[in-house]
Formats: sequence, C-alpha cells, structure tokens
Amino acid sequence: MIGFTWLLFCGLLHVSVLHAACPPRCECSEAAQTVKCVSKDLRHIPTGIPGYTRNLFITGNHISRIGSESFKGLDNVTTLSLSNNGITELEPQAFSGLHSLLFLDLSGNRLAAIPPEALTVPGRTLQELNLSRALRDPSAGADLARLLRGGALSGLRGLDLSGNALGTLPPGTFRRLPALRRLLLANNSLAALRNGTLAGLGRLEELDLRRNAFRGFRGESLAELEAAPRARLLLAHNPLSCSCAALPLARWLNGSRERPADAERLACASPPALRNYTLLEAGGAPGGCLEDEAGEGGEGGGGADLALQTSYVFLGVVLGFVGVVFLFVLYLNRKGIKRWMFDTRDACREALEGYHYRMEVDSDPRLSQVSTTADL
Repeated sequence: MIGFTWLLFCGLLHVSVLHAACPPRCECSEAAQTVKCVSKDLRHIPTGIPGYTRNLFITGNHISRIGSESFKGLDNVTTLSLSNNGITELEPQAFSGLHSLLFLDLSGNRLAAIPPEALTVPGRTLQELNLSRALRDPSAGADLARLLRGGALSGLRGLDLSGNALGTLPPGTFRRLPALRRLLLANNSLAALRNGTLAGLGRLEELDLRRNAFRGFRGESLAELEAAPRARLLLAHNPLSCSCAALPLARWLNGSRERPADAERLACASPPALRNYTLLEAGGAPGGCLEDEAGEGGEGGGGADLALQTSYVFLGVVLGFVGVVFLFVLYLNRKGIKRWMFDTRDACREALEGYHYRMEVDSDPRLSQVSTTADL
C-alpha cells in the first residue's frame, strides 16, 4: 500500500512538473494561458512551450527563420505575435501546426520572400494578419499579392499592410478576401488605384490610405473608392494637388462628406498659393480654373495648369538671374561707364556748339563775308 501511494505521488509530481514547464528566458502564465518571450535575444523559436498556451508572444528577438516544425503541437494557440524579430525567411507550411490560429502578427520584420503556402493555416481560420513594416523588397509584395489572390486567406477580416513602400496593387489583389472588414495601406507609395484593385470587398468597413503619394483621386481611383460604399475612408497626409485635377475629388467630397472621416484635413500640397487651405476650402474650382475646362475626369486641365505654372516660374528665375548679372557688370565697370558718359557729354556739347555757330553764320550775310575773307 505504501509503495502504491509513493508511486501515485511521484506520478502526480511528474505530471505537475511537466504541466508547469516553461521555456528558458520566457514567462509563462497558465491562468492566462499566455507565454511571453520578449526581448530575450533568442535566435530561434524556443522548444517546450506548454500545450495550454493560447496567447504566444515572441517579439524583439533575433530570429531570422521560421521553420515548418517551429510550432508543432501547439493546437490551442489563437494569438501569435512574432513582431520585430528580424525574420527574413518563412518556410512553406510554417504555421500549419497552429490549427486554432486567429491572429498573426509579423510586423517589423524583413521578409525577402513569401512562399505560396507560408501563411496557410488548416481550416483557413486566420482572421487578422499584420504585415506592417514586414516586407523588405518589392518581390515580397508580389509574393503577397499572389498569396492573397490564391484564396488561402479567404477568412481574413483584418489586413495591415502599412509601411511597406508598396507602389502598386495589381487588379484583383483582394478579390479572394470576401470577409475583409479592415484594410490598412497607410505609409506606402501608392499614387493610384487601378480598376478592380478593391473588387470583392463589399463588406469593407475601414480603408486607410493616409501618407501615400496620391496627388488626386480621379478616374479609376475615384471609381475604386466608390466600389467600397460602406467603408470608413482615411485619406489625409497625401500630397494633394488643388488644381483642376482635384475637381472630381472635391465634388465627390462635397457630395459624400460623411464617408471620409478626415475630409476636413485633406490639405493642399500644391499650387503654392493654396498650401494653407484644405481641399474643401479651396472651393468648387481649385486652382482658379473653370470646371468646364477640366473635363469630366479633370485629367488634362490639371496637367496643363501645372505645366503653365512651372513655365512661369522658370521664366521668372531666368529673367531675375539675367538682371542680377547685368547689375553686377554695371557695378564692376562703374568708373569706366562714368568716364564714357562724361566724354559722350563733351562730344555732344562740342557738336551742338559747332552746329549753333554754323546756324548763326548762315543766317547773317555779313558774318558770311567776314568768314570768307578770313579764309582768304
């Protein structure tokens, strides 16, 4: 009996020790079902993560690679944060062992490529994906576009792609994301939205396009914004031109001011005369052009207006430079010019005196005879 009791005690103690195990340099909380390995100078994903873990935070380390076996056996994890680890490589099926994963944060890494199956999660349960400041070069952005179009992330409700220097988004990039509610594209280099870029996002509730390179929203770009009628738009801090090219956007804002949440902060970056104004304050004909001159899309008028302004500025600079050079030459030769002016004055005076003398001689015959006698 004593032997059985001792054996039972040892067994319970062993199970307790296994259950309470925590990877070195990590903090584990069974009550919160959370494991944190934050800024511990880790070089790889630690082993021995407890099976009860639902929230796993491995951030601020020096992990360059995520392998297909990195999260094996962690079926309960729903939230995984791998931000700011310097990750450059994701192997195919890197997260295939996380059958319950809902939230994945890869922000602040340096991904050079994203294999087609790198973000595949069994059952397509992933709902939130954060890739802000995570793509190192344009090739990773192209990989991501192919991944999104492939349908492997069809259950996403939130996608953060901010801060990745994205210059273009191919048409249909988000077509296979019918459940998407939040799309964050701030701090990129987008200058236009192509026809079909936002196709398939009928449920979109928030679209953040702040701090990009949009000089105006017209043509295809404006049509794309109209394709997301339920979305809360954020458009501020773009270098908007308040010339004729902005007419379509101004009319659109005046007709649907309740939709862009930051409509009052859409500031004019050009022309210089309107830099202290918002687009709405600039009026119905920004830049002083007539609406019928801009046309329906406002595309030609804006370019001509900008080109004309540039030509005037260049001409003014050239004339000003020529004037400065002329004045400088005059200053350097001021003594010679003064002497030339005096000589010219004396020569003119002598010529006038001679001419006056001849006029007097010709008008008086007696003087003419005296002059003739004197000549003899």
